[in-house]
Amino acid sequence: MHTKPLHDWTPLLASTTLKSLTGKDVWLKMECNQPSGSFKIRGIGRLCQYWAERGKTHFVASSAGNAGLAVAYAGRMLGIKVTVFMPRTSKAIYVDAIRAQGAHTEVAGDVWDEAHAAALTYTEQVDGAYIHPFDHPLIWSGHATIIDEVAEQNLKPDAIVVSVGGGGLACGLLEGLHHYGWTDVPVLAVETEGAASFAASVNANKLVTLDKIDTLATALGTKRVAERLLDWHKQHPIQSIVVSDKSAVLACQAFVDEKRVLVEPSCGAALSVLYDNRPELATFRSILVIVCGGIGLNTQLLSEYIRLVS
Repeated sequence: MHTKPLHDWTPLLASTTLKSLTGKDVWLKMECNQPSGSFKIRGIGRLCQYWAERGKTHFVASSAGNAGLAVAYAGRMLGIKVTVFMPRTSKAIYVDAIRAQGAHTEVAGDVWDEAHAAALTYTEQVDGAYIHPFDHPLIWSGHATIIDEVAEQNLKPDAIVVSVGGGGLACGLLEGLHHYGWTDVPVLAVETEGAASFAASVNANKLVTLDKIDTLATALGTKRVAERLLDWHKQHPIQSIVVSDKSAVLACQAFVDEKRVLVEPSCGAALSVLYDNRPELATFRSILVIVCGGIGLNTQLLSEYIRLVS
């Protein structure tokens, strides 16, 4: 049985560019370096190993891209069949990457929520293990290993900036922060304007399901966040920040120029808070940004996105 974690330790890099822009120490946790291209493999890898150890022979996932790729990678490493249900809006760059791992893809619905429903039905038919993209305690504990590594690297930041789609990454970071007693480190939860389900939920003080998703940051395109994240909001300082697609895309461009690394707009959302030197950063001296990664971008798409937001 494959007992070694499926994720890699990732570098923690200082950003001199962002320090000059903000006047603060800015640290980049480079989750874009994971074997599946994003942080997703931390939690999803842990959940896949759990089910593999219990004899499941088929993983079923629903994803617009990065979570599906993480399941496909885990399945290949564990020798287990994978089927990923994807909304028809999923970009070819995701579909091709998932198939390249040996997984089978099925198109279901126009948004992730519809693919999710189809995947749940299929899981029962094949007696498989359903691998949720963000809403499971083992996924959160897997993502919490990011904080383990940050602690090992002797950094306790004044604040953490992270993109939020379904909220799985944020839930993991919060779990990690509380494990180390870092209850005084606020989390800045960043969404784009067309997918701000957490911001809507915070404003309403209850879970809100968006009517539609309208953002270039498609990996953040979840109509409703995990309920656990709203629970965390009552237990820990979390500040909701909503940015434009334009800010997210231009941050991707700036990050390529600075670090020579492509990340998709869902990651650019968090980075934009630093590149735009948002007022929410004013009171902090040391800031950790989770560079969550994502494979849904190439140079051609980046050029197209820049044209769209200009």
